[in-house]
Amino acid sequence: MDRIRLAVPSDGAELAAIYRPVVASTAISFETEPPDGREMVRRVEAALAFAPWLVACSGPEVLGYAYAARHRDRAAYRWCVDVSVYVGEGQRRGGVGRALYTSLLALLRLQGFFAAHAGITLPNAPSVGLHEALGFRPIGVYPAVGWKLGAWRDVGWWQLELRERRGPPAPTLSVEDLRRSPAFEGALLAGLAARGASPAGQVAAPRGAR
Repeated sequence: MDRIRLAVPSDGAELAAIYRPVVASTAISFETEPPDGREMVRRVEAALAFAPWLVACSGPEVLGYAYAARHRDRAAYRWCVDVSVYVGEGQRRGGVGRALYTSLLALLRLQGFFAAHAGITLPNAPSVGLHEALGFRPIGVYPAVGWKLGAWRDVGWWQLELRERRGPPAPTLSVEDLRRSPAFEGALLAGLAARGASPAGQVAAPRGAR
């Protein structure tokens, strides 16, 4: 892995390829029909209107991705997000997920969000371990909330405090404003450092990402 950057529309096919086996063969995702590349492009564009969607790359290859989304649609929730990370089958347990989350969480702090949440289909010890290693703490379980692959599935929820809640919150930054922040590239490099990669390589320009 040599860079972490914002996702762009041309990543759609690779994102779909990473996500496809998770949907088709596991209960990790509660989707039942794998989205194609065109749908992943639509999701990236929609996500970037609110918060970062990041990809980890080795040369031109996308190894994994992580993104943040609205926790709920009602206005009072707008300072909190849900986060997800997916890594290609051949890249797991190599620190790619930790690197992506490290950069994503740094960017969410810069944007002004207060808490990140992760829903994990149980059991999933590797995902629980990753989230707790990054400071997420368990806050509850939705028992038997979804039916997939022939069984009812529990979903546990984990929360990470991104900043102290004190007084009225300021508006969060847009992704465009975030990109103009002097701390933007440093947040991307933080993920490489967390994985032990050398930060000497260039962080790629976002190639027109919105």
